[in-house]
Amino acid sequence: MPLFSAIVRRVYVAIATLSWSAVFAVACLHGLVSYILLAIAGENGLTGDLITYIYFYVVTATTVGYGDLSPTTSAGRIIGIFLVIPGSIAIFTAILGKAIGDVGIIWRRRMNGFGDYSERDSHTVILGWQGIRTRRLIELLIADHDDGERIVLVDKSLEQNPMPAVIDYIRSDALSTRGDLQRAGISKAARVIIRGADDDETLAATLAASSSQSEAHIVAHFEDERAVDLISRQCPDVEAIGSLSAELLVRASRDPGASRVADRLLSAESDDTAYSMIVPTGITPISYLDAMIGLKRHYGLTLVGLSGPNDRNVDLNCPTDQSIRGGDQLFYIADNRMSPQDVLWASITDDELPVNSDDDDDGKATTRKG
Repeated sequence: MPLFSAIVRRVYVAIATLSWSAVFAVACLHGLVSYILLAIAGENGLTGDLITYIYFYVVTATTVGYGDLSPTTSAGRIIGIFLVIPGSIAIFTAILGKAIGDVGIIWRRRMNGFGDYSERDSHTVILGWQGIRTRRLIELLIADHDDGERIVLVDKSLEQNPMPAVIDYIRSDALSTRGDLQRAGISKAARVIIRGADDDETLAATLAASSSQSEAHIVAHFEDERAVDLISRQCPDVEAIGSLSAELLVRASRDPGASRVADRLLSAESDDTAYSMIVPTGITPISYLDAMIGLKRHYGLTLVGLSGPNDRNVDLNCPTDQSIRGGDQLFYIADNRMSPQDVLWASITDDELPVNSDDDDDGKATTRKG
C-alpha cells in the first residue's frame, strides 16, 4: 500500500501541473497502453468490445468497482495491479482536482473583480460604490424589477464583490477605463447608473460611458449643479441629476408632508410609485383628458405628466386637449409598473372596456396587468 500510494501521489502531482490538453493526451495514452497490454494478455472479455473496455476503464478509474468486469488471467491481473488501477485512479483524481481548482480560480477571479461580462445583454451597470448608499440603490433596483437580472458593479476601491448573491463585480483602476467598461458589458447594457466618489470622477465616468457606443440610458448623480448643467449641454442623452435636498427642505417647510410624498413617489418598495411608459407608435392620437380618464378607469393608473419624443421637459399640468401620440412618454402613478403593450389604446375611451375594480386587502384598486 505505501508503494501504491506513492505511485498514485507522484502521478497525480505530475498530471495536475499539466495543461488540459496534456492531461487529455496522458489519459488517452494510458488508456491505449492498458488496452493493448490487456489484449496481449488474452483479456478478450475486457478488450473484445471497445464500449466494454471503456466501461471497465471508467469504473476502475472512479473506484466504483461493480465487479461485473475484471481480469481473468494472471498476466491481466498483474497489468491491472501495476498499470490500470494506479494509473487510471491517479489520472481521474488529477482531472477532478484540476477541474475543481480551475472552477475555484474562476470563482475567485470573479469575486475579486477580474471576470468578463461583455456578452451580457440588457442589464444594469453601476459605476461607483458608496457603501450603504449603493447597497440601498441595488436593493431598490431589485425591488423595482426583480427578474433575476445580475447587476454589474464597477469600482476601484473594493477588494472583492460586496454583494455576491445579487451582483457581479468589475475591479477597475478608474471608472472611466474603457477596457473595464467593456468587461462590464456596457455596450449591451440597458441602463447605466453613475455616482463616483466626487463630481470629477462622476464626470469622467459619464463621458466615458456616453462615448462607449452604448444604447443604454445613462443616469449620473452630481452634487454640483454646474456639473449637471455641463453634462446636460455636452451629453443631452444623459440624464444628469443633482442633489434635491435643498428643494425638499424648502418644499417640506412650506408644505408639510411634501417630503413624504416624494419618498412614496420614488420608492419601488411602496404603493403609489411614479413610473413611465412610451406610447407605442402607430396609435391614433388621444387627448390628454381622454387618456387620463381611460387609464384611471380601466387600468388604475393616475396620469400625471407628458413628455414628447426627444423632449427633455416634462409637462405635469397638460391642457386637457393636448394630443398624445406614438413615441410620447407618459408619467403615471400606480401600485405596479405596467407595459404599454398591455394597454388597449384604440379602446381606451370605450365605456364597455372592463373597469379596473379589483381590490386588495386594504380596499385599494390594484393595477390590472393584462
